[in-house]
This record gives sequence, structure tokens and C-alpha cells, in this order.
Amino acid sequence: MAYWLMKSEPDELSIQDLAKLGQTRWDGVRNYQARNFLRAMAAGDEFFFYHSSCPEPGIAGIGRIVAGAYPDPTALDPQSHYYDIKASAEKNPWSALDVAHVETFPKVLGLGYLKQQAELAEMPLVQKGSRLSVMPVTAAQWAAVLALR
Repeated sequence: MAYWLMKSEPDELSIQDLAKLGQTRWDGVRNYQARNFLRAMAAGDEFFFYHSSCPEPGIAGIGRIVAGAYPDPTALDPQSHYYDIKASAEKNPWSALDVAHVETFPKVLGLGYLKQQAELAEMPLVQKGSRLSVMPVTAAQWAAVLALR
């Protein structure tokens, strides 16, 4: 099993939304490196659910990958914010996957707090200039974050 961190704006999909839904599609990733990480995920992998672009950014809980990557249908939908005019049914460069709720943390582990943790110094999330919405997390980093909740 691999570990990941995936970012979502809570007004689009929050950990609370995922808890209510139980399971949903994770789509709209429009960065090639982040997309490649999505494609590397497998059913059973777990991820930290990170709330981004909000008053309190941070890790809000845990999700699990339910099904591996498949073509992102939002790229083909002209009504979608994630529509890609260059994408077609035959050649869709974007991927989505299905995720499920595992746990909502009692409090969001804020980015500032995470940056203060020596065990997380090498985590891409806390590195300057790291803006990827999907990134790998090492087993040691996973354990360190779990100890903070």
C-alpha cells in the first residue's frame, strides 16, 4: 500500500462532504505531474485529505482509493469548470479515480503547524514552492502525521 496527499478546496469537496457521500469521484486534476501520481495510485492506497485555498488550510482527514485511474469525464464536459477543449473521447490526457472516506480528524492539522514538525521537513507539502494537488507521502511521514491528530 502507498500513501498520498490530495488537496481539495472545501467549497468544492470537503472531508465532511466525502463523509456524507461515503464515496465519490476525484476529478479535475490539471497538472501533468499530479495526474501521473493519480495514475500511480491503486485501490487500497490511503491519502491525507488536505483542505486548500481556504481560511484554515491543512490536513482534515483520511481517504482511501477505491478504484484506480480512468479517463476524467469532466475534461469532455463543456459545462464543467475542468473542461479541456483539446481533450476527446479518443485522446483524454486527464485522469480521475474513485475515493472513499476513512476518517475525519477532530481538528484540521494546519499547514503552519505541519511546517513546525521536524519529522515532516522533507514532505513536499511543507517545501517552499510546492503547489502540487497530489503528492506521495512516505510511510514515516504518514506515521508522523497520524501521531499529530
